[in-house]
Amino acid sequence: MLVAEQAVRRGARVSVVDVCAAAVAALPVGGAGLSAMSKAAASHPLCSTDDISEQLEELQLTLGEGPCVDAFVRGSAVLTPDLLTTELQDRWAVFADAALEAGARAVFSLPLQMGAISPGVLDLYANIPTVLDTEELADALAFADLATLLLLDTGIDEAGAPTGGPTGGPMPDRGFGDLGAYRSEIDQASGMLTVQLGVGIEEAFVQLRAYAYVQGRRLADVAADVVARRLRFSPAAEPGQAEGET
Repeated sequence: MLVAEQAVRRGARVSVVDVCAAAVAALPVGGAGLSAMSKAAASHPLCSTDDISEQLEELQLTLGEGPCVDAFVRGSAVLTPDLLTTELQDRWAVFADAALEAGARAVFSLPLQMGAISPGVLDLYANIPTVLDTEELADALAFADLATLLLLDTGIDEAGAPTGGPTGGPMPDRGFGDLGAYRSEIDQASGMLTVQLGVGIEEAFVQLRAYAYVQGRRLADVAADVVARRLRFSPAAEPGQAEGET
């Protein structure tokens, strides 16, 4: 099986990293990414096969919109053969343009589900308009099913954080072992903003995301600056702006 072969090449146990790599090898796509998602917390990128897929995962996390978000909310696959269509430009006004700029033209988002449990979404992208035929879609769904089993075996809980099971494969510079800290830092930064801005936790997270987007930065990097007090938000600042900590 392709997934097992990928794991053998890495010299490690099978993980979602291998599922993403195998999907790229088997399907007419240029890359794949996977995020843990939850109704109670922000999504958290787990792995990606290349820079573009990593950007797509981060974009959807930062913007809170895109096929990945829709697939998770609906519990069904969201197939986007061409991001340039008017309907998609209207539905994901910000994400569509940002994804195109990143190098993606088609995106296919497949929710990871087992009964009532939905631990995340598998995203596939192509750099040209692409349609998955029936057999290719069946294969893509099979990869999503396997990723679901692996995530549950790893111990990703409903909040999108590890519960202490075996570790999976890393994103560049970030493995499952660091995912809890990654999520915790974003949550901690949001908590600090509730004090700085005098707002609730949900509004604080929205402000954090808005700043990351306006500044063109990764959400995790902005959160780290807030926690380290290198960055401070002010109620008087314009949306998407902040002031440096002195």
